[in-house]
Amino acid sequence: MTNLTAVSVFILRGFSAIPELQLLSTAAFLLIYIAAVLGNISIVAAVTLDASLHTPMYFFLKNLSLVDICSISTTLPQAMMAATVGSGKISLPACASQLFAFVCFGSVECFLITSMAYDRCLAIYRPLLYRAAMSPQTCVSLVVVAWSSGLVYSTFHTANTFSLPFCGPNVIDHFFCDIPPVMHLACASTDAHEATGFAVSGCVIMSCFTLTILSYICILATVVQIRSAAGRGKAFSTCSSHLATVLLFYGTGSSAYMQPTTHYSPLQGRLAAVFYSVLTPSLNPLIYSLRNKDMKKALQKLYLQVPL
Repeated sequence: MTNLTAVSVFILRGFSAIPELQLLSTAAFLLIYIAAVLGNISIVAAVTLDASLHTPMYFFLKNLSLVDICSISTTLPQAMMAATVGSGKISLPACASQLFAFVCFGSVECFLITSMAYDRCLAIYRPLLYRAAMSPQTCVSLVVVAWSSGLVYSTFHTANTFSLPFCGPNVIDHFFCDIPPVMHLACASTDAHEATGFAVSGCVIMSCFTLTILSYICILATVVQIRSAAGRGKAFSTCSSHLATVLLFYGTGSSAYMQPTTHYSPLQGRLAAVFYSVLTPSLNPLIYSLRNKDMKKALQKLYLQVPL
């Protein structure tokens, strides 16, 4: 079969087509990036150093923070550098690598969030079996499965996207190589690729979402049966941070990936990407540090130990 791919270099348009807004956006995203990295590193350090946080819930949280650091570092640094030097050129292999990495980290986060829901479900719904069910070996196995599944999932999407021919134009109306804007540039029919990708994404996302919902149904059924209001509040407080993360992750990600490429809007795509690729990794540390007393104490101890 003849290789029809003529484009070897793509051009990322960046945060905005207006130069003034481009520089302003770069400054704002630089601050957000620094805050996101420092926040997630703080959580990783606190969970690692504080023995009281060596539990399954915080083990998954540490891995989630590591994924968030990798995810936001896959897109923002290059976009900010391109906006600063005024050149958004990216080679086709580099574009494919960026798409692969971003989809991989995003899918791993999805699987980790599902594992965290399962962990909270067992802790509240089956507390007597919790320690045996969520052993260190089980936790490590769930993380390994999350990463393995993420690699397979991103490999499929990268192959599905870049097996299309790109003959021009080569301007990606986005600040990083994402599936919808890249597929939008293909010079052949994307219907089959789009349908296949939509089906796979739908199965994976809906499976994880369904398992998460079932976990919370079990949690809610258990919490309702607790007689004291204090007991109900304590039980629900252990999963409130995770619930906020679930709503943030699925609320922002589904708007970008669960719609046809033919209906893709560059402006909406960039706005959606800001939420699911920038704000989500930035807000997760705040969600878990502000609504979790144990994490607050661990972070306070961590910062007090850091020499000024």
